[in-house]
Amino acid sequence: MAKRDALGKGLGALLGDVDPLRDTREIHRIVKGNPAVVNEVPVGQIVPNPWQPRSEFDEEAMEELADSIRTLGIIQPLTLRQTGPDSYQIISGERRYRAACAAGLTHVPAYIRQADDAAMLEMAIVENIQREDLDPIETALSFQRLIDECQLTQEAMALRVGKKRATIANSLRLLKLPEEMQQALKLGKISVGHAKVLLGVENPAWQHKLFDQTVRYGWSVRRLEESAQEKPVKAKEKPVEAELPAVIRTLKERMGRHFDGHVSVRPDSKGGGTITIRYDNPEQIETFIQSLNPEQ
Repeated sequence: MAKRDALGKGLGALLGDVDPLRDTREIHRIVKGNPAVVNEVPVGQIVPNPWQPRSEFDEEAMEELADSIRTLGIIQPLTLRQTGPDSYQIISGERRYRAACAAGLTHVPAYIRQADDAAMLEMAIVENIQREDLDPIETALSFQRLIDECQLTQEAMALRVGKKRATIANSLRLLKLPEEMQQALKLGKISVGHAKVLLGVENPAWQHKLFDQTVRYGWSVRRLEESAQEKPVKAKEKPVEAELPAVIRTLKERMGRHFDGHVSVRPDSKGGGTITIRYDNPEQIETFIQSLNPEQ
């Protein structure tokens, strides 16, 4: 019965009078070399991770996290590595660190790990991927960094992050998309499903046209698939005009000034030919006639 009463009184009844902003150095001293101990580390001794896989932080989500920390404190400790007597570098938890600073905390709970630069980079990337809150391009770039900078194979990455090798391979393929399409995927204008269809389109011009139509009209993946199966319409080749006499070239040039260049000449084998004019409005014709009779 007493247990039920405690639960009914909320978090304060379970944790006691906890002030998440108070100086908590007395709770845990920093235990060097023991990654299982939660330490309270001064925020002024912590620097961000220079290899942070996440490239953007949502400001609104950060404010919400800061509000939560003001009320409850940091539930999940950060993971740090010690770089000096009183200096630490973030391996994982930069969002929590930034929100803690915004909330006014002086100390944050953290695990202290021993790691060199290569191990730190690998841990930071793997931890972020496992959290599954990166956008598809950030995830793909993280996989690529594990290959380029940590020399991990796709099989090794699969073991590290707990994903199938095919999932990793499909993610890496997204980096073959043109920059414009990658950015659209990051912003949610197209989905991973759309991206997979676009990757299967070999003709670059047709690929861009399908992408533009998808974004402009909000096509579903199925609609995009149907259009991608159609043959691209080839632009009609303009007829190559034969070498024209000087007088004909001069006439074409002067007429083109009045019709925005919409004048074509098609000579025939007998020395004659046809001149075709496309006009946009009657005023163009009137202006052209006046140029033939300047006195009028």
